[in-house]
Amino acid sequence: MKPYITLITLGVKDLQASLTFYREGLGWPADPQDDIVFIPLQNGVLLSLYGHDDLAKDAGVSAAGSGFAGFTLAHNVGSVAEVDAIFVTVGKLGANIVKQPKKADWGGYSGYFSDPDGYLWEVAHNPFWKLRDNGSAAI
Repeated sequence: MKPYITLITLGVKDLQASLTFYREGLGWPADPQDDIVFIPLQNGVLLSLYGHDDLAKDAGVSAAGSGFAGFTLAHNVGSVAEVDAIFVTVGKLGANIVKQPKKADWGGYSGYFSDPDGYLWEVAHNPFWKLRDNGSAAI
């Protein structure tokens, strides 16, 4: 198996609210279908939004659950100012700012917010990474 991801699917409570958050709030292009939304990311990766209970049913697991899911999504940018600007934007959209951006122990700058369904997003500037033009990191 080659080490890459082609699709990340988030189970969401309200598909329309999530579509609005990502498309209008973050300015990401989104392709809503009947009951799923596809958002093209860099390098051919897709982020999809799908009903929470429908996703659990599709996976054959219980939709009941709470607490930390054990993962976060991350978006790396080229400067501290870009991190701060994103937090201003998502804050205006009503995102829950879980951790205000600040200098991190590892030498970068980052913070966390959660989207309307509680998925944790880290927005970071890592001065040790060189971001390629396509948004991917050279580590």
